[in-house]
Amino acid sequence: MNIGLWVAAGLLALLYLAVGVAKLTRRRDRLRTGMGWVDDFPVLVVRLIGLAEIAGALGLILPLATGVQPWLTPTAATCLVVLQALAIAVHVRRRELAQLWVNVLLLLAAAFVAVGRFAGW
Repeated sequence: MNIGLWVAAGLLALLYLAVGVAKLTRRRDRLRTGMGWVDDFPVLVVRLIGLAEIAGALGLILPLATGVQPWLTPTAATCLVVLQALAIAVHVRRRELAQLWVNVLLLLAAAFVAVGRFAGW
């Protein structure tokens, strides 16, 4: 089970790191291509979401890998669950249902890591 948790956390971390860096560094018009929702929010909010994704990505791996404050790993995973729940709400409100499964999958993967790490698997 531990290997599965590391694989899930690693894949989530890579994804959130890449998407977070994009939200933090790209102009709104470049983000708009794949993320139409950015027009509904101030650019500062988009940047803060990117920063939260980067922090979550780092939090999934570094605390447990280094042994420094390992409780932060399941906490980061829980925060990513909340982030995905909010993303699902935004996409449902915008009627962007075709790719909603991606958000649900990310939510479930983060929940798996959170539960697994809190349970000590």
